[in-house]
Amino acid sequence: MTKTPKTAKTATPQKAAEKKTKAAPKAAVSATPAEIVGQVGASVGQTLERALVDPLTAALKRAGLRRAQKDASQGSPETAQAVQAAKPAVAPAAAGAPGKPGLAVSPLAVPFPTIPPIAGVEIATGRAGFYKHAREDMLLMRFAEGTSCAGVFTRHGVGSAPVDWCKRQLAASGGTDVRALVVNAGCANSFTGKPGADAVRRVATAVGKRFDCRQRDVMMASTGVIGVILDDSKIISNLREVETRLTEDAWAGAASAIMTTDTFPKGAYATAMIDGHEVRIAGITKGSGMIAPDMATMLAFVATDAAIAPAALQTLVSLYTRTTFNCVTVDGDRSTNDTLLLFATGKSGAPKIHRAGDRRLADFREKLEAVLLDLALQLVRDGEGATKFVKITVNGAESPLSARKIARTIAESPLVKTAFAGEDANWGRIVMAVGRADEPVARERISVKFGDLYAARDGLVSPEYDEAKMSAYVKKQAFEVSVDVGVGKGSATVWTCDLTKQYVAINGDYRS
Repeated sequence: MTKTPKTAKTATPQKAAEKKTKAAPKAAVSATPAEIVGQVGASVGQTLERALVDPLTAALKRAGLRRAQKDASQGSPETAQAVQAAKPAVAPAAAGAPGKPGLAVSPLAVPFPTIPPIAGVEIATGRAGFYKHAREDMLLMRFAEGTSCAGVFTRHGVGSAPVDWCKRQLAASGGTDVRALVVNAGCANSFTGKPGADAVRRVATAVGKRFDCRQRDVMMASTGVIGVILDDSKIISNLREVETRLTEDAWAGAASAIMTTDTFPKGAYATAMIDGHEVRIAGITKGSGMIAPDMATMLAFVATDAAIAPAALQTLVSLYTRTTFNCVTVDGDRSTNDTLLLFATGKSGAPKIHRAGDRRLADFREKLEAVLLDLALQLVRDGEGATKFVKITVNGAESPLSARKIARTIAESPLVKTAFAGEDANWGRIVMAVGRADEPVARERISVKFGDLYAARDGLVSPEYDEAKMSAYVKKQAFEVSVDVGVGKGSATVWTCDLTKQYVAINGDYRS
């Protein structure tokens, strides 16, 4: 989470994470990720979407690889298994877990999955000292020679020094032979001008010398307080010691090291087949507040041992970001530091793929999207102060883009979100948000449902409306709201959480 400072104080860590009973990572998902691709990818108003989505969609159709629609209920085990690949889960780190002190683990938390080594990836964490107390706040990843890299970054007008660095270096190298990633928590290094940019360059130079690679082969990411220049000496002075601890099996530690106000570490894992070869996909993410589409506020790092050319990798990450991280919102605020990086080491033995639409990538595409969606939904589950995990679907809109705008307006309405927090099925607030989206709707055809229960139908209170049943339904930790606006065939889904007093407490006390 990245926020503006008022003093030089930094946050202190959370209490030890508590072990939670696992809920399916895909709770409240009633459509496969591929269906969401069709919904969100049709946002024709964006130039990148016209350039990327249409050619790839056409290729997928020609190959006959589009999956049939599924109607999985909340917490569908099939959906969860697609991501976790039937791997047993382990509990979140129990000792010394980072984060803001005094924050209870989210009631919506899920355990960190078992993630085996990804060939060509080494991981180490360390304490650079961006926090006053003893916690790990630095992540170092080293990749095999020839690793491809692709990224998607914040569209925020301010941006940050590490985001600028990654975008510039990926453009210069074309995403070929990326060798390292350095991440720090506790300082966003955003709105820091040339001094902040110089700090990033010095870290990349130091890592390049240690790993015998170029500056541009080192990716950078930061999260924490906005407006504080990165003290690069804290990272550089710890490089030697952290490098000695590089190992293939440290994904849980990596997820914990990058946490800020997160209350649990977030990871996802899946396996896929490419031309008869099994490949692995693993990812971690952090984020709890300042979460909104385009893209959701967070850091996310995903690696695979598949061999995929950088251009194809970029196509995939750009496409599936729009159907995953850009479909979740906690509070409607975007960050300066959003970064999603995807690395492909090529060490699985599978043949190298050069086109995103290659039919041999059919299973990989599905599993990659599932991993990204799993990570994105965990951000919502860890929304600051969240107690409810809510899926909002809008149907009958003029276009998928219009449906998405309506769904996002509902999901980000403070009045709607506080009603969720109070377990009040106040469908009038949802109707209010629908009209406030300023998109075409047919008032006399609007319907609102909570799960399978109609609150409104055809522009009026539903004849079968039952307040007691509605109230009982919204007492669940995870539930669905669906709206039909009656003007077309456009659909979209957005995932969100409630807005509680704890959100105000966390953010009112962020820098103290």
